[in-house]
Amino acid sequence: MSGSDSGFTGSIPALYDRYLGPTLFEPFASDLARRFAGFEGVILETAAGTGRVTCALAAAAPDATIVATDLNPAMLAQAVQVVSAPNISWSEADAQALPFADATFDAVVCQFGAMFFPDKATAYAEARRVLRPGGQFVFSVWDRMETNELTLAVHQTVGACFPDDPPNFLTRTPFGYHDADAIHRAVSVAGFSDVSVETVSLATPAASTAGFVRGQCQGSPLAAEIEARRPQGLEQVVETVTAELTRRLGPGPISGRGQALVVTARVPSD
Repeated sequence: MSGSDSGFTGSIPALYDRYLGPTLFEPFASDLARRFAGFEGVILETAAGTGRVTCALAAAAPDATIVATDLNPAMLAQAVQVVSAPNISWSEADAQALPFADATFDAVVCQFGAMFFPDKATAYAEARRVLRPGGQFVFSVWDRMETNELTLAVHQTVGACFPDDPPNFLTRTPFGYHDADAIHRAVSVAGFSDVSVETVSLATPAASTAGFVRGQCQGSPLAAEIEARRPQGLEQVVETVTAELTRRLGPGPISGRGQALVVTARVPSD
């Protein structure tokens, strides 16, 4: 993975949360959190980002204790500004080297973070290590780009601006880890049992075409790829892509289908 693929710094966290959060993350956060309705144990969330799942978990499981972590302090800072609940605590932590004792948690949850882990096997082993016997590991990754309509539209339209060298951040990383069989094997090898991979397809509504385009192009490391190809030209690309997608989809509100894989697994009981 390119080192810049995890570069969610500067203005990116706020743009990411404002423009991508409601469309790409909120629907799937609600789906993931419903799986913990009424849960009363201790939950570790890794790669919590700006806290969309954290908030949904806190509402679904008000009697649970939630430790929300992320490697990126800028993302955590954004999350703390917008998410507040008495059962949440925040901590900076690397999912590949968790600073917690063995068998500390009843569940480990991660939404759309595993794609960014350079060493996924180590991250899965760490989740296994910190879980108690019988504990749950639940995480999601994006399915193929072709099953995520709005993001595909942006990706293709940005690519058309650079026909000789299209940016590939989106297909390389966030939408580049979707082999269900490989994921199942990797989680099983890490020591989990009862591993399942479920396909979840949901509507992904956006308030405006312009906002969604800005979120994808400026609220993610895609911005760096655009600027590398066209220095000082990011705003021009945003305007070009917005104009084209507004012509095709209208100014908004807009909606498309989004698809993810939700992985569930369990630590064998003693």
